[in-house]
Amino acid sequence: MTTGQGASPVLQDGVKRGGCSLEPKAPPTGGAETPAERPGLFTGHRTPASSSSATKPRPIQAETRPPGGAGAGSGATTAGDSLREVPAPAKINLFLHVLGRRDDGYHQLQTVFRFLDLYDELDFERRSDGRVRRVTPLEGVDSDACLTVRAARALQQASGTSYGVDIHLRKRIPQGGGLGGGSSDAATVLLALNRLWRTGLDRAALLRLALPLGADVPVFVFGQSAFAEGVGERLRPLPLPPAWYVLLQPAAEVSTAAVFGHPDLTRDTKLVKITDFPAGNILHLPAAPDSGGQVWRFGRNDLEPIVRKLYPQVEASWQVADQALQQHPEIPARLRMSGSGACLFIECASAQQAASIQAEIAATIRSSGVAAKAIRSVACFAGLSSHPLQQWAV
Repeated sequence: MTTGQGASPVLQDGVKRGGCSLEPKAPPTGGAETPAERPGLFTGHRTPASSSSATKPRPIQAETRPPGGAGAGSGATTAGDSLREVPAPAKINLFLHVLGRRDDGYHQLQTVFRFLDLYDELDFERRSDGRVRRVTPLEGVDSDACLTVRAARALQQASGTSYGVDIHLRKRIPQGGGLGGGSSDAATVLLALNRLWRTGLDRAALLRLALPLGADVPVFVFGQSAFAEGVGERLRPLPLPPAWYVLLQPAAEVSTAAVFGHPDLTRDTKLVKITDFPAGNILHLPAAPDSGGQVWRFGRNDLEPIVRKLYPQVEASWQVADQALQQHPEIPARLRMSGSGACLFIECASAQQAASIQAEIAATIRSSGVAAKAIRSVACFAGLSSHPLQQWAV
């Protein structure tokens, strides 16, 4: 959850995982392509999974590389341990309220974070010379300014270790989407290197390193769905029911600073308590007796009206998603934006419901040139009950 300052640029390479995709390709020039032909468009759905199985990506590989391995001859360790395919999950904000602005320019927020089974992946190769390198080139992101490098150096300084690391990064979480990709990568660096370097810091110590890196980093170290306050650093665990999410990526990258600095942003939403947050299904609850049959839904995203006003692609994507929901009135679902955008999500109680809505959106993309230009990708992802690395810190 970015708060108007300190947002870090993130890039991605658009790689598929597990039958779903959220691939940030350039939008097509017309609407003739089918979902199967168009890069980045989700064309199927995985079979329904339990919430417990959804938290388990493929096993992380730990290796001991032989002499002459990667980096040999350049000062790197010649027989160093490695960690491979370490996951960094995306997050969504189930609601996001802006309560006010502090004297330091940051905003007071309340939100609920949930992780998704959409991951970046990182590989780590331990070095003996103390150097920290991000080996993967990322266009427009200088290595020294990268959150992954900053996180590694913060752990180095706090622990006093003499080790270094080469970091390889495979991006799947899109830039400027409000899904926390860069923050998640930084948290995975802290958790993975705490293990690889054998620095032995507990979760509380890692959380102290996480906050200066960015307001969203602590929740990924915290490792659970959470009710968050402050700038996002005051976290309390909040168990959530199983859910699936239709995730839309508009053809836009949102400037968090522009959104938080917009004069029309509402900054006076009333404080809520964690006990106000409904148990059970989050976004769609049974109608109250006096509601006239209307489904009651908790909270909102205060940033959403500003983003829809500033970014026509987000507004067009919203209209397509809303139309899909209207075509399925039997599915009680709610459309929302995550974080400061641009990604939109629809929460569903089952994979089958999510697949039905996703198919409706895909059909609109096939038939409408406007929709095809506005939406880069649409996909289905399961909500996670916890971070896949939650057990890596105590």
